[in-house]
Amino acid sequence: MVEEKNELNTERQNLLVYIWKRRKVLFLISGSAGVLSLIVALLMTPIFRSTAIVFPAATSTVSFSEQRNAKAAAMDFGEEEQAEQLVQILSSSRIRDKVVNEFDLMNHYDIDPNDENKYYKLLKRYNEHFLFVRTRYGSIQIDVLDRDPELAAAMANKIVDLIDTVKNQMVLERTWPAYEINKRKKEQLEKERDDLTHRLDTLSAMGVMSLDGRTELFQAYVNANGGDKAEIKQIIDVNIKYGSTFDALDFSLKEKITQLELFKNSYDQAESDAYSVFNHKFVVEKAVVADKKDKPKRLIIVLLSTIGAFVFGLFALLIKDRLNELQKIS
Repeated sequence: MVEEKNELNTERQNLLVYIWKRRKVLFLISGSAGVLSLIVALLMTPIFRSTAIVFPAATSTVSFSEQRNAKAAAMDFGEEEQAEQLVQILSSSRIRDKVVNEFDLMNHYDIDPNDENKYYKLLKRYNEHFLFVRTRYGSIQIDVLDRDPELAAAMANKIVDLIDTVKNQMVLERTWPAYEINKRKKEQLEKERDDLTHRLDTLSAMGVMSLDGRTELFQAYVNANGGDKAEIKQIIDVNIKYGSTFDALDFSLKEKITQLELFKNSYDQAESDAYSVFNHKFVVEKAVVADKKDKPKRLIIVLLSTIGAFVFGLFALLIKDRLNELQKIS
């Protein structure tokens, strides 16, 4: 153990001695790298960051059910599932295409419209400048980086506004067909109800009565005299002929009305989902114009470049000297 420790100390001393002997070359390499990296860092375009923070809403609909889940209230914040869904929407082409078109990012990023790889380059630049991250608090952080601080803030706030626009479009694509189906079903039930009502009205105009009315009609026939009795007999004959039909239609009408009442909740829900325009997020913080650049971090660039050049130079010198030793031995 002691021998290993002494050997390690010897190697360290030898390395330090070697560095001291080669200090001028190493200083020249490191200094040159530092100066060059400083010039490059000064020439780099400053990039500004604008940040907006939103919380997803727990629900995006109005429920007509009496057993509505309390966690689905419109004032509730969304949980992990809603946050992940919102991140996916923010990263989708629906929002990206709208931002690209409105702010003319193809031209802003200096991408040649005739370039056969223009969409690949545009997507790459977009992903470098637009970041959507779910925070540990369950909110969504929207970061936009750009050389123009005012444009960065405008794009970040535009994305916040597009959340509702895009999600409402997505919801509409699903809810509108459901509403159309419910609407056709409701119209069909109403037509069937109206047809039954019309047929019952026709039979009533002929003198056909309900079961209770026919019972009273027979009693009136027994108590009637002369001409009244003949007239009542005609009505009784009509009721005997069409009474069962009247009862069946009356039963069907009541069933149809009940069916319509039960269907009303489903129709109202579908109509609400199709026509409602919801706010799907809570805005915690709107993006503001940055007054300080986010990058480049010039000091870090210079330090890393200088240290990297020093290490690279040291290894290069060690390898060179070792090769010279091997040549002498051979």
